Amino acid sequence: MSFTTISTPLAPAPIGAYSQGRRIGPFMQVCGQVAIDHTTGDILQADVAGQTRQALEQVAAILAAGGAGWQDALMVRVHLASDDDFEAMDAAYREVLSEPFPPRTTVTVVLAPGALVEVDALAVCP
Repeated sequence: MSFTTISTPLAPAPIGAYSQGRRIGPFMQVCGQVAIDHTTGDILQADVAGQTRQALEQVAAILAAGGAGWQDALMVRVHLASDDDFEAMDAAYREVLSEPFPPRTTVTVVLAPGALVEVDALAVCP
């Protein structure tokens, strides 16, 4: 089965051997997004809520570039640097996404220095 690489200038360019997203048939996977400050290209200097909103905006931009939106998300994965940030992340997440929420897995991991959250998504494109 062939695939399409998804790319948009509205999300950070890859800094390694990966693409922003890939679509195979109706399925699209968006790579993990940490919040990037578009003016500096560095990780956004914000609390976890601010970083969550920015990371979700970047995922949304990649979804849109592939012909999908949050309503098409089959699964969202959130990686947090600290369990203590769950409530603030969840509140920011609720500001951006609306019910019915897609299934979500949230785990605590070691992230890049300065990153408090990373978000990726799997969507089924219309």
